[in-house]
Amino acid sequence: MSVLGRRRQYLIYLAFFTVWSIAATGYVSVFASKSTNYQLIETSVGGTGSINTSSPNYQASESGAIIGYGTSTGTAYQIQAGHETTSAPTLSLSILSASPSFGSFSPTTTATATSQFEVSDYTSYGYVVQMYGTPPTNSYGDTIAPLLANAAPKVGVDQYGFNLVANTVPITFGANPNFGQFGFGSVATNYATSNSYRFVNGEEIAYSGKSSGITVYTISYIVDVAQLTPGGQYASTQNIVCTATY
Repeated sequence: MSVLGRRRQYLIYLAFFTVWSIAATGYVSVFASKSTNYQLIETSVGGTGSINTSSPNYQASESGAIIGYGTSTGTAYQIQAGHETTSAPTLSLSILSASPSFGSFSPTTTATATSQFEVSDYTSYGYVVQMYGTPPTNSYGDTIAPLLANAAPKVGVDQYGFNLVANTVPITFGANPNFGQFGFGSVATNYATSNSYRFVNGEEIAYSGKSSGITVYTISYIVDVAQLTPGGQYASTQNIVCTATY
């Protein structure tokens, strides 16, 4: 039985004991809870329920409290609390912007583009996000070289890469992860440095070490081309794979 299950069972037993005490004594006197610093006027704290239940011998006010809702975390544990919770793990990956466009390439300007995806993870020990794909390639099979080691933009040289943080070079663009909905995701080390770009097929780009609410990631892409880079329309297929960890 889960910790939550045992706690619910304990509360049920306590309720039965309280009702039995009322029946045995005939009535119960209720006083306001107070101390030298505060006073609790209401005799019960809770949500929905019947009120003013009575008989010729006693009267009671009842309420059905709702268990606190939210996530509590520590360095070694994490719990999910709520009125209704499930032990079934759930991992969700959503692509928020699927078709970034660089426009026209130029040997004198670094081209940029962004896209976004979000991940939420419930009751596993975390997740790992990997990027699989190809560098920009034209219809003749010519490719723009991927950055296999972290590097800054450099005009006049064939190179393609990305990161998952806010940048100021070559322009101000991109964003750090958004943790607005109880997210605990992180960017992998190779893609977590501003103004430094990289692309290695199949490499880990983001992760979470514990269950997490929604984390929104922004991918910031760059492309530089040389004077003699073959012309044509370039395209790249990227596949984002998210795997839960236990």
